[in-house]
Amino acid sequence: MEQILPALGVSVVVFLSTNIDDILLLSAFFADPGFTARQVVAGQFLGMAALVLASVACALLAVRVPDGWIGLLGLAPLALGLRGLWALRRGPGADDDDDDEKPPGGAARFKALAVASVTIANGGDNLGVYIPLFSSTPGHVPLHAAVFAVMTGALCALGHRLVHHPVLGSRIRRYGRAALPFVLIGLGLWILSDALALARPAGPAG
Repeated sequence: MEQILPALGVSVVVFLSTNIDDILLLSAFFADPGFTARQVVAGQFLGMAALVLASVACALLAVRVPDGWIGLLGLAPLALGLRGLWALRRGPGADDDDDDEKPPGGAARFKALAVASVTIANGGDNLGVYIPLFSSTPGHVPLHAAVFAVMTGALCALGHRLVHHPVLGSRIRRYGRAALPFVLIGLGLWILSDALALARPAGPAG
């Protein structure tokens, strides 16, 4: 118990410090009528699970993700943002037309995966913190993962609550659909800026 309580505290602090910015993204997704609450929640959980599993794998293999490569994940939200911007230009119902071309259930899976891809792309700092944390305390990985799952649910509940707030909710819902593509494009470009390290010439060996 003496070791579990500090580990719980570490899990909560680590999660909040690496995921608090997801509130903006979750609120934008919840406010977009093109996404259902179930799709957003499922996508957030899938994205977090992928980040945790990737961190566990890197920790077990003692792998460090090279600088710049994580930045390439910014291509996912950038592509989704450009797609959303194109849908806005086409007018209401454009997303519905695209969804009709997918098999039954395919649209729901695509949108959940879209949310997951944004969560993963925005998880560069997650990997940077989770990998050394899991490497230093491998025995606490199941505990950390359980806390992250509970906190992910709480984060989704908070984002959903903001969208349905008596005062703020109407404004968020009014501008959410129009704002989401720009939020995703801005996020994608910001993440991609980290990939500039790949373009820098390598320093002299030795």
